[in-house]
Amino acid sequence: MLTGYARKDGRYGFRNHVLLFPLHSALSAIARQVSDEVSDSVSISHDWSGEIDSDYQRIIKTMAGYAANPNIYATIFLGVGSSDAETEIIEQAKSIGLNNFEVFFLAEIKSISELKKRAIDSAKKYIASASREPRAKVPWSALHLGLECGGSDALSGITANPALGVASDKLVELGAVSVLGETTEILGAEHLLAERALTKEVGQQIIDVVARYERSIDYEGIDMRGAQPSRGNIEGGLTTLEEKSLGAAKKAGNAPFTGVLDYADPAKKPGLYFMDTPGHDIEQLTGFAAAGINIVVFTSGRGTPTGSSVVPTIKVSTNTPMAEALTDLIDLNAGTIADGTKNLEEVGQEIFDEIIAVANGKLTKAEIGKHQEFSLSRMYNTLIK
Repeated sequence: MLTGYARKDGRYGFRNHVLLFPLHSALSAIARQVSDEVSDSVSISHDWSGEIDSDYQRIIKTMAGYAANPNIYATIFLGVGSSDAETEIIEQAKSIGLNNFEVFFLAEIKSISELKKRAIDSAKKYIASASREPRAKVPWSALHLGLECGGSDALSGITANPALGVASDKLVELGAVSVLGETTEILGAEHLLAERALTKEVGQQIIDVVARYERSIDYEGIDMRGAQPSRGNIEGGLTTLEEKSLGAAKKAGNAPFTGVLDYADPAKKPGLYFMDTPGHDIEQLTGFAAAGINIVVFTSGRGTPTGSSVVPTIKVSTNTPMAEALTDLIDLNAGTIADGTKNLEEVGQEIFDEIIAVANGKLTKAEIGKHQEFSLSRMYNTLIK
């Protein structure tokens, strides 16, 4: 059984966070200070100050979606009050389904200390209110799962990734949403995913997303298909990008693809989706949160301490030595498959059960460790125009 919180717009959350959200980079420190002082509140930090460039709409969409994630009970916006961008973010968040919110503009309050005091008082008020809201049974369609990997090794495509695929398939069959991201990490495997699309149009979209990415880096004369994995991947035992891609694609199991999503765009109905995201872990996780994803499973063979302020992130190790070394980071060990003590289906069931437990309130290691990373994704042409 799944329990969570029903939102007014029809979505569901599995956390009831109160989020301090700086609308301008200058107020990131204040947001952190407030969340440090007010127990059970969370915050983000970023480096954006409202500049208008080719990434403007992408950033607005990301920040609005993040502020309106269904795991949030209330969002407290901290703004300078001197740009239309701040208002645009709030208005877009409201159109998505923003729950309770309050806005404090420095230009109106005219004091940093007073801004901070009002934010603290607001956070305490919302936390008290959120604590009185009981969990209730929610449908399987309430669960929107993000599939992510980082710091891959030679066992990623053999243990954790296919085991996550087993769990994903179970959830999709029950009526949940599951989303695979990282466009760079299906390079060379896109045709295999396209073959699983529900329609030819969806299959072609998967092919087109990868082709668009390859065209976007042609200006540097980079041949991605002839490149090598990152140094960490190589040290972990991977030899080619295709080898890495085949392993990364395993996270999506065997279910058919229902559709393709742009970065930070939400899925509108149950099924398995591919989202066009960067390969950078934190940018992808931020895009997932902005798309309304409310649980993430993150597989790793090298150890990646990435988490989210608003989305519980379950870490699954691909190998036993890392799981034993990083007990305060890893939630589940899929290395037991390679050890021969458990099979793929058994570990897939373990991941499925852990997803349900976390959805029902169990804290992940990333939550306990307060891993609350946030990073805005910027497109290449911002830098060359």
